[in-house]
This record gives sequence, C-alpha cells and structure tokens, in this order.
Amino acid sequence: MIEKMQFVSITGPKTDIDRMVDKYLSRYEIQLENALSELRSVKDLRPITEVNPYRELCGEAASLAEPLKAGSPETGSLPEVSLDEAMDTVTRISSDLKAWDQEKNTLEQRVESLEESRARISPFTDLNYNLSTILHFKYIRFRFGRIPKEYFQKFTDYVYDTIDTVYYKCSEDEEYVWIVYFVPESISKKIDAIYASMHFERYLIPDEYEGTPLEAGEALDQKIGDMKNRIADLENKRRECLEKNRDAILAAAARLERYDKNFNVRKMAASTTHKSSTFYILCGWMTKNQAAAFREEIKNDPDVFLIVEENHGNVISKPPTKLKNPGIFRPFELFIRMYGLPSYEELDPTILIGITYSFLFGFMFGDAGQGLCLLAGGFLLYRLKKMSLAAIISCCGFFSTIFGLLFGSVFGFEDVITPLWLRPADAMTTLPFIGKLNTVFVVSISIGMGIILLTMVLNIINSLREKDAEKLWFDTNGVAGLVFYGSLVLAVVLFMTGHVLPGSAVLAVMFGVPLLLMFFKEPLTAFLEKKARTAAPGGKAMFVIQGFFELFEVLLSYFSNTLSFVRVGAFAVSHAAMMEVVLMLAGAEAGSPNWLVVVLGNLFVCGLEGLVVGIQVLRLEYYELFSRFYRGSGREFKPYGKAGA
Repeated sequence: MIEKMQFVSITGPKTDIDRMVDKYLSRYEIQLENALSELRSVKDLRPITEVNPYRELCGEAASLAEPLKAGSPETGSLPEVSLDEAMDTVTRISSDLKAWDQEKNTLEQRVESLEESRARISPFTDLNYNLSTILHFKYIRFRFGRIPKEYFQKFTDYVYDTIDTVYYKCSEDEEYVWIVYFVPESISKKIDAIYASMHFERYLIPDEYEGTPLEAGEALDQKIGDMKNRIADLENKRRECLEKNRDAILAAAARLERYDKNFNVRKMAASTTHKSSTFYILCGWMTKNQAAAFREEIKNDPDVFLIVEENHGNVISKPPTKLKNPGIFRPFELFIRMYGLPSYEELDPTILIGITYSFLFGFMFGDAGQGLCLLAGGFLLYRLKKMSLAAIISCCGFFSTIFGLLFGSVFGFEDVITPLWLRPADAMTTLPFIGKLNTVFVVSISIGMGIILLTMVLNIINSLREKDAEKLWFDTNGVAGLVFYGSLVLAVVLFMTGHVLPGSAVLAVMFGVPLLLMFFKEPLTAFLEKKARTAAPGGKAMFVIQGFFELFEVLLSYFSNTLSFVRVGAFAVSHAAMMEVVLMLAGAEAGSPNWLVVVLGNLFVCGLEGLVVGIQVLRLEYYELFSRFYRGSGREFKPYGKAGA
C-alpha cells in the first residue's frame, strides 16, 4: 500500500527558522522540495544565501566527541543543552585542548632535537675528555667522524706514522670506526685532505655539550626523560578533561550537529518580505497522518504557520512514494525496489508479489522436509541479520511445506506420508482433444491464466487512475484484451469440460470485436480524447499491414505467456525426479539407505533447485505479471527528518 501524501507549506519569521526546524521539523518526516520552483506564482521570492555559522564549531565538536563515542550513553540519555550552552562548551574545551596541544607540540619538537643531539654524541662516549675544552682549542684543530674499517686498517698501517696527527678511537661497529683526530692549525688542510682520502666522514659537533661525551649523553637523557614526562602529563590532562566533560561534549556535539544539518534546509527554502518583516517559506510532501500531527503540535505556536494543498493538480512536483505494508509482506518490497517503485497514483503490487511469489515457489518446490528447513533457516537468519531476502525464503519455505504435504514428499521420501492431493510425477488428467496430460501441468496453466486475467484487471485500474484512454480500453491488457483473453479462457474451460456448443458460441461472438478494437486503438483513442488524428506514416495500406502484424504478435504473446506457466508444473515434477535420483544413489530401494548420501543430496537439491526456482519465479513475476500492469516509475520518499527522532 502507498501512504497518502499532502503537500504542505511552512512559513514564519526568517530569524525563527532554526528553532522551528530543530523543535518541530526534525521530528517529522517531510520530503522538502525547492520552494522557488514550487511557488512560482508567489511574487518577490528570493533564495536564502547565508554562511553556515555552525559548520566550524560542529567540526570541532565532532573531533572532541569521536574518542568518546565508544561506550557512550544513548542520545536520549544525554543532558539537554541549549545552543548557547553547546557553543560555549565546545569553545571552552577546544581552547584548553589547543593550548595543551600547542605546548605538547613544542615539547615534542624539542625532544626530537635533543634526540638528534644524543644520537650525534653517542658514538664518542668512550672519549674521556671535556667536550667544551676540545671545542675551544685555539691552536689545535679537532675532527669528529668515522672511517670504514678497511680504510682504517690501511690508515694505521701505512699512513698514520708518516703524518703529524693524533687520533683517539672512540667506538666501532660492523662497518665503521668512530674516531677523533687532532692536528696543528697550520697544517690542518693538508691533514684533512689525507683523512678524506681514507673516506673519513666528518661529524659536526655543536657547541652545546658540557663535560665528557658520556656525561653530556646522560644529561641529554635526563632532559629527554623530563620532557617526555611533561608530554605524558599533558596527554593525561587532555584525557581527564574529555572524560570529565564526556556527557557535556556529546550533548553539545549532538545539538550542533542538528543545527548544522538543519541550517541546510535553507537550500530548499525561499524568503519573502512583507512590509518590514522577512519570512521563510519551506514546502514539501508529508504523509497525511504526519501533516495532521504537525498541524496539531504547532497550533499554539504564533511563529509557525502550516498551509496544506489538498489538490495535487496545483503542485508542480509529483508526490513521492512511501510504501506501507503489513509486516509479513514488507520484505517483498525488496523485489519492488529492484524493479522500480510504483508512482503515487499506481497500485502497490507488494502484497500481490508476496502471495504469488510464495505460492508459485511452494508449488515448484513442494517438499515438507526441505520446506521446513527453509522456513526455520530463513526465520533465524532474518531475526539475526534483518535480511529481507531471509524473510522471503522463510515465507517460501512455509508454502513449500504446505505443498510438500499436498504432494506427500518429505526430504524426497514419498512413502512416509500419504499425499493430501496428488503425486506430481504420477497424477494424470484426460482432456478432450488432447488426451492424457500431467495434472500439475493443467493446474499450472490454469493458475497462469487466472494470474494473467488478474493482472489485466490491475492494468485497467492503473490506467483509469492515470486517465490513459488507450491503455484503459484498447490495450492488449486493457478492457479489449481482458474481454478477448477472458473469452478464450472461458471457451477453453467449456471445451475441456465437454460443453462444446457454449464454448463455440462464446468464441464466435467474442473473438472478433476485441481484436478490432485493438486494431483501431489509435483512431479510437483520438476520438475519445477529442484530438485530431495525424495521418499514419505510409498511408492506409501501411496502417493495415502494421495493425495485422501487431495483432499477430498479440495473439502469439497471449499463447506464449500462458505456456510460460508450464514451468511451474515442470519444476514440481523435476523436483520429485531429482529426489528420486538422490534416494536411488543412497540405496533407499534396498531398505537401508546411506544416510550421509541422503543428507548431502537433500542439501544439494535444496540449495541448487531452491536458487533456480527462486530465479524462475522472479522471472515470472517481472515478465508475466509486472509487464502487464506495473509501470514502476515512482520516486522514493526521502524525508529530511525522521519520525520519532
């Protein structure tokens, strides 16, 4: 079913729009439409162009609330705060946190610098000499650095004794030897060149150390430790502040988020000025019940006014579609949305597809045992995951169980219970002019003819609502098609039941007139609508030829669409045949079946055939039912607010 919609216009002082949206509109479902487009007849309408004042604070509040959301209380249990309180809370806490974060960043940069200094001096900790003294030598030059091990050995063996320098080995690792060498100032350039030829890499030691390298390193470690402790204190201070103000922050974030979102309604609103006052105008679609509740709530509010447009013909936009079906049929809305939502004036086929899909699936997959498995499995999966498809499977399993009892089949065993109706593979019916035919084929074709007639009636109702004369009277699924196909069905029933003369009379009287109406549908439609008919392309001859082939296609489609329902009976027979093969492989005929094979075979058949049958039934729904009466051209109801929020 489709809920009744009403087009409403809401107006009030422009300065009051945020309060109105927060207090009222956010708790109701309304699909907003562009007021400038909808209210073209209203003069002096202007768009509302304002900068969102809540955007920045809302972002800050969201970043504050993010680490607090885990294990946070429900929104309804948070304290109610005003907008000013929310803005003050976020501003105050953000200011404190920014100050602490800035101090923390400064300390982290200082720690990084000290750690670089510590890393620079660490290879020279074995040098037991005051660095400050070394760094201030007047006539002696010093160089801190490292030499690759292979070159260091060559240097000590062949070079060191031949030049005026002294080095001190501080440490070494797998690749390098770390040294400090000293050289008189007068020959420093020459000695530096010799060391460079030995791949000496110089390290610049800044003048910031006191004592020996070991003492300087310990002093740096102490400074780094103290600063890291201060950083940890700032982090604890930050955490404590957030925890202490948890509820206030979450409440402020919720309030600012609402106002930030509510501010966006201005994109759909318009403003107008009357005398010295400026008013906003919002318009959109609400369900009839919601509109009545909204009107009742604002009746004592002097700053909010509601206008309901009863005549949809005066509204530019088409009403959106909001489906409202009984709970048992609601999962089948999945198939409706896959095909396309019904337009507002169209019939909602959800209940029809819910009944026919489950019924046809059960007929094609009639097994009481497997049906119960589908029923229970789908129900549990729906309860756990809330999957619409799981609920559909459960409904199909219910009908499969019923038809399993009618067919006398339990997990493929047909000797456990007596069928309440027939055995699909064995039951035969003798028909005049045809002979013996499987009963389930006859029943499935009969069901198909009944469904086709029903869809024709639904098409007539939809066409009447849309005021489409051609589809109503002369379409293959309109009145002409219903009379023609209904007459054929009646004639077939009379012939099959031995009433040849009445059947012939019905066929003779009703066969020609509906076809003629369908043949001349274009000129007849123009006559009914009192429109001038344009000449057919190609003249009268082309009109006759085109009409003839269209009628031939119509007759062929009636025949093929009816035979399409044979698959319903065919799958009922094939299911019994597949389970017979499973039981034969399990050795059931010998009286002691292999139960592992029985279980695996049932699982295989249940999964594979269940999937195939589900697809085939959906194909029948879309191509044999929906294509006759359903347009699926509606637009979904997308409310700005949410009821009960």
